[in-house]
Amino acid sequence: MSTTSEPILRVEGLHKSFAGVEVLHGVDLAVAPQELVFIIGPSGSGKSTLLRCCNRLEEPTSGRIVVDGTDITARSTDINVVRRGIGMVFQSFNLYPHMSALGNVTLALTKVLGKSRAEATEIGRAALDRVGLLFKEAAFPNELSGGQQQRVAIARALALEPKVMLFDEPTSALDPELVGSVLAVMRDMRLSGMTMIVVSHEMRFARDAADRVVFMDAGRIVEEGPPEQIFTRPQHQRTSTFLEAVGGH
Repeated sequence: MSTTSEPILRVEGLHKSFAGVEVLHGVDLAVAPQELVFIIGPSGSGKSTLLRCCNRLEEPTSGRIVVDGTDITARSTDINVVRRGIGMVFQSFNLYPHMSALGNVTLALTKVLGKSRAEATEIGRAALDRVGLLFKEAAFPNELSGGQQQRVAIARALALEPKVMLFDEPTSALDPELVGSVLAVMRDMRLSGMTMIVVSHEMRFARDAADRVVFMDAGRIVEEGPPEQIFTRPQHQRTSTFLEAVGGH
């Protein structure tokens, strides 16, 4: 990971309010190309809201978000074009039940990017292969385990060749024994150089795989640093208390 390059994602002074209640209080965050940043913190700390602002699923109240040199909060920005470069994987898999695994992956390639069916199929199969599910290309979502469905959802995002991948609690809806298969795919993506921002409670994965861990509480970034520092020598009592509560120490 290069530390000298321009951040691929920059969040500046981000505020977000819902019905007059401020959820994000001026968050600043910069993510370098190929960096894996893990965001941890208690429920309600603003982690998912921050993530959803990064592709404008939530509209920031104020502040700027710049992705690969484009200010995505500017009025002139075509958000649909921007979103093609920002992959998003949710807690729920959001697959179309009437479409096969391959159909789910290729849909945006044909409908959004205008690729031919043959080209979309080639890209889609490569994406499924990357998550270890090419052998399930014809299976429908109800024929797949939760872990397999989530890997199809990851393949769907990867097929669009995003510059940044956002993961919002990608394993929290899975049975414990299925979590490993999804984390393994995310680990492979990191090794291949994908820039990733992950909101998750998987502390062991954060410790093993993250370049940087960001701890949020009450809509603010309390501290951030390498996993070793955050997990073994946190600078703030609030971080320490949280990690003790979730078994992160």
